[in-house]
Amino acid sequence: MNHEEVLEHYSKPQVKDEISAYCIGRWVALEGLSRGNRRMFLRYWNRARKPLTINSPEDFDKAFNRFRFLKPRTIYASVNVYGKLEVPEDTEEPSNIVGSTPIWDIDASLDTWKWALKAVDVIISCLDKEGLNRSVFLKWSGRGIHVHVHERAFSKKVLNKHNPLDVSFSVVEYVLRKARSQLTDLVAKAPQSSERPLKVENKIDLKRVFTAPLSLHRSLDLCCVCFKPNDIYNFNPDWAKPESYRHDETWKVFEQGEGDTLAEKSLAEIGGYNGWAGTLKTRTRGTRKQTTEIKIKKPSRRKLGRFQVMGLLQAVRYYLVTGNLERAKSFGLNRAIFYAWAKRRGRVVPARPTTGTKAAVAQIEERKVEQLGDERAFVSPRGWFIIGNTEQKPSDYDRQIAKRIEATAISHEAAWTAAIEYLKTFPKETLLDQQKFYREAYRPIRDSFLSLIKQNSH
Repeated sequence: MNHEEVLEHYSKPQVKDEISAYCIGRWVALEGLSRGNRRMFLRYWNRARKPLTINSPEDFDKAFNRFRFLKPRTIYASVNVYGKLEVPEDTEEPSNIVGSTPIWDIDASLDTWKWALKAVDVIISCLDKEGLNRSVFLKWSGRGIHVHVHERAFSKKVLNKHNPLDVSFSVVEYVLRKARSQLTDLVAKAPQSSERPLKVENKIDLKRVFTAPLSLHRSLDLCCVCFKPNDIYNFNPDWAKPESYRHDETWKVFEQGEGDTLAEKSLAEIGGYNGWAGTLKTRTRGTRKQTTEIKIKKPSRRKLGRFQVMGLLQAVRYYLVTGNLERAKSFGLNRAIFYAWAKRRGRVVPARPTTGTKAAVAQIEERKVEQLGDERAFVSPRGWFIIGNTEQKPSDYDRQIAKRIEATAISHEAAWTAAIEYLKTFPKETLLDQQKFYREAYRPIRDSFLSLIKQNSH
């Protein structure tokens, strides 16, 4: 891209809005080229060293105009959110940090992006087990993926006891340690890339910056796009093409307090940020390929998540009532997503479904509704169940439900058979009653479904 094309990208209202929304309260950095075509990294407004900030689209325009000689191309923002940024000392004062974003840095290349997604899957699975889901989002930076937990997922109660940077550093390090064996095994299996080997690291630091959403990559003609964990297996690097990018603005969604349990657990084990003045900074753990030798380990048995149990049971429920396997898969994933959303919103099993998005509410009258007993769900023109503007297709079920079941070293076929035998013990009345099915069929078995499969196999 030439400079005119760069400016054209940054002239788009959505680009300005998304960058400024992310950068609010953060210490910003601009990267461009000096007169000698050498890369230049700029972090201050002036010679008085007032930290560079972008808190609005107007600030964005001001920064690009002020530093036009630099031909800015890439915008970065700090992991920390500050109370004020007026003088250099504000960036060093621990008490001025009001928030800090846990970010897992996954280096990859355009050749190994699918392996990066596998690493992401490991991390978000760990987060999900710790109760973090709604506040998680992902960023494809052009040469890797950043897994974010929204900094406001931690309550004031936690942040009043612990510095936000201690929280973010500890959370990232704790998850890396818990997932270390899986990530190390994955990195060992990934193909070697002369450009950029697969690597997963904790780079949380007092002055660390990461690429802002919709910023252009420093050298590739790609922009940084956000997406949510439920889109992980739909992602393609083509989403990052500046002329036709696909970007999810719901990265801003969070649930305050969702990360509190993980924060306390992480701080108890890790102890906080290791780079404060007066402390000995130790090397953090990461994973990268050390050898080309690959040792394939037998899959270890892992706990089956409630999301997968719900999806499987709902699919089998639909199949037993209708006999349609493909639409059963669509229904199962649809209901799993819906109930996960309802749980995050703190709601009991509702009498009728809602999608949780403004767009969906506005389009209810235009959509077809299918009823299974007293439970209603929206259906797309193509016949698949839908939430918001997204269809839940059988292939999506296979990726998000079946594949996760098989990650526990149990075949989906065995799980499906066990679920059929289990649900056949209930009268049809229960299968057609939304609340009875949830309370009598799903809830008693949601944490012990693997035991049911073992019993069924004997």
